[in-house]
Amino acid sequence: MMELLSAPDQVLACRVSGKLDAQDFDRMVEALDAKLAAHERVGVFADMTGFETMTAEALMKDLRYNLTRIGQWSRFPRVAVVTEEPWLKAWMQILDPIFPQFEARVFKPGETEAAIRWAAEFPPVRS
Repeated sequence: MMELLSAPDQVLACRVSGKLDAQDFDRMVEALDAKLAAHERVGVFADMTGFETMTAEALMKDLRYNLTRIGQWSRFPRVAVVTEEPWLKAWMQILDPIFPQFEARVFKPGETEAAIRWAAEFPPVRS
């Protein structure tokens, strides 16, 4: 399940719990695309404390979406994830140095406000 959360306008914030299905992913993409239409860059916040798994269809949609946006990853300057899951922490630590287009950071449960604030505070694009 995916729930959109309140956040500054330049941030897509969501809580993912249980099983993420294709409809959840479609709603997330719709919200993200709306943010991208309004802002050159969008921070991302995901509270993954209750995340368990995702359907194969959702995984395929996620992979397709990310591949179509690969040239635009710089539009997502900061990605903040709240989790205690070791595998998610490790994944975020792998992503951060490999993809210089964005910063990825893990926050502990209870640090939601700090994580959203961090995702929202990215430097402006220099012309």
